[in-house]
Parts: sequence; structure tokens; C-alpha cells
Amino acid sequence: MAMRTFLDVLDLLKNYDVYIHIGKRLWDIEVAALEIDNLYKAGLLDVKEYGQIKLVLAHEHELEERKNK
Repeated sequence: MAMRTFLDVLDLLKNYDVYIHIGKRLWDIEVAALEIDNLYKAGLLDVKEYGQIKLVLAHEHELEERKNK
């Protein structure tokens, strides 16, 4: 599954029964990053998929920070 957007990441997390909605998009992205780290540490994601997801999240985080300035 190709990860290109934050929505793709959220859909992946839903496959593991992880639902995130804190109410502030920036915080949602940060919590998603923590959950992805946990899935990787548990051996549920391979290195390539993990790296791709972390890039998507870093990009989305940067965009959200710029928007909030």
C-alpha cells in the first residue's frame, strides 16, 4: 500500500484498530507518528513502509506548522 497522504496513514492505522482524532490536526499527526513508531517496533511494518510513512508525516507536520504561523 503506497503511503502518500495523512489520510493513507490514518487508514493504515485503522487496520490495526487505532483511531486518532484529538481535534487539532497537528496533534493528530504527532500521535499518528507515535503509533507508527509502536507498530514498527512491534515488527508490524517493514523498514521501507516505515520510512515512507515517516516522510509523509514529517511533510504533513511541516505544512501544518507553516499554516499555523
